[in-house]
Amino acid sequence: MGTSTFYMSLPTPFLKPQKPSNEIFITSCNKFNSALQHYALHKPKSCSIRKSSVPILAKSSCKLDLFKVRAVAENAGESEVVKPKEVIQTLQLGAMFGIWYLLNICYNIYNKQVLKVFPFPATVTASQFGCGTLLILFMWGFRLHPIPKISKSQFKAIFALAAIHTLGNVLTNISLGRVAVSFTHTIKAMEPFFTVLLSALFLAERPSPWIVSSLVPVVGGVALASMTEASFNWIGFGSAMASNLTNQSRNVFSKKFMVKEEEALDNINLFSMITIISFILLVPAAILMEGIKLTPSYLQYTAASQGLHVRELCVRLLLAGFCLHSYQQVSYMILQMVSPVTHAVGNCLKRVVVIVSSVIFFQTPVSPINSLGTAMALAGVFLYSRVKRLRGKPKDA
Repeated sequence: MGTSTFYMSLPTPFLKPQKPSNEIFITSCNKFNSALQHYALHKPKSCSIRKSSVPILAKSSCKLDLFKVRAVAENAGESEVVKPKEVIQTLQLGAMFGIWYLLNICYNIYNKQVLKVFPFPATVTASQFGCGTLLILFMWGFRLHPIPKISKSQFKAIFALAAIHTLGNVLTNISLGRVAVSFTHTIKAMEPFFTVLLSALFLAERPSPWIVSSLVPVVGGVALASMTEASFNWIGFGSAMASNLTNQSRNVFSKKFMVKEEEALDNINLFSMITIISFILLVPAAILMEGIKLTPSYLQYTAASQGLHVRELCVRLLLAGFCLHSYQQVSYMILQMVSPVTHAVGNCLKRVVVIVSSVIFFQTPVSPINSLGTAMALAGVFLYSRVKRLRGKPKDA
């Protein structure tokens, strides 16, 4: 059956100069006809066919234009498919930040409750590392994450990091046992100061004037908060400062003694190895420092003296260990998804959430000047993160 052809012209206004008509080539094929009509309504001048002209060239040009239209439509469809994926990734990242903050709040509350009743920070820290070790073995045993293969050079570097990590966690728990949770986290806002100081001393990294300027409100805010803190004592203050020094020296030395890139572990396995080694190192040290305290009789005596049931004390101890390991694992997972600077900004906001929630939960008395000092320190940390982010952006050519 042959294909019939005819032409139609769009009407022109009356009493105006006549222009060449916009003629549209149409076939009896419905599929091609409907597509061509849709195209003609949007761009009529791009495809014009005279009755006296040869239709073969017109057909090829129309088909080429239609191909372009269909290609653009398909690309638009693909972009629409990509958008939901980006939304899902954003929602997933937001959920992980929420879990990170929630676990951190729970850890600080349970840990403070345990240290009030059971004032043995080394033993408490060892039990927390023990909970983390059990979770890691469960993860590797059920193949939830691949088991790492450790070389000698890796083990030496990880062992040094684990020793510093152990000391930093013990010092943090000493501070949490002596002063309010909010005050400990205000002091720990000075971590950027120690990072800049140690980087200048050991890595010969000279800080820019903007970075130094951002550290001024950090130091001033911590000093102001310390002068007006109701729970202030020198052991708690000094332990928190020492934990800043050890934790940031761990980060600096990990850059200085970094293993080869082809031998590097992923963040989850690196943290897992550090936790296991820290547990092995701390158990004998805790026994030497504080004696064997995790016995049923001693736990019963300690809980009864504070009006608690021994089961309640043990549950809080286990929950603190679970929350500590879980929030640190989630933190490393977030670090794999975002840049270090974005992670640092999230960590700053996390500290704000922990301070506010601990003040509300424990009903910590806070004076206006103390609140001002805490706000100054946290604002300085945020400015430091922003300066680092702007400094890391490549300059326009």
